[in-house]
Amino acid sequence: MTSSLLVALQLALIAAIAVPWEGRGIGIGAAAVVAAGGAIGVWALAANRPGNFNIRPEPRPEGRLITTGPYRWIRHPMYASLLLASAGLAAGYASPWRFVALVALAAVLAAKATREERGMAAAHPGYAAYATRTKRIVPWLW
Repeated sequence: MTSSLLVALQLALIAAIAVPWEGRGIGIGAAAVVAAGGAIGVWALAANRPGNFNIRPEPRPEGRLITTGPYRWIRHPMYASLLLASAGLAAGYASPWRFVALVALAAVLAAKATREERGMAAAHPGYAAYATRTKRIVPWLW
């Protein structure tokens, strides 16, 4: 799958999960989960330097390996942020098709992570060692 297709699928699935099709809110508990996902995303962006972030799963040529902030525990905190926020939305709206979209989003982000990690290993000599001491998306689990 091409990078552009993966990004398009990611954005479409996020929209499918996030748009309030039913015309109702998600509740305070689900909103707290969404906010936690957003906080992780902000933290990841703060740990990154400007210009280092790329929505496509290829490292930027001038990019550097970030191992601080949330990157200390997981290699893809932006993906973790999206999954957590999307899980909050899916739970808050509680419609079965949103959970299907959430599973599909997880698969797309896993494919992006795999592709990105190949590029990071080629671009950064220390990436393989970093990958052995950190989890991919969920600290201590995956």
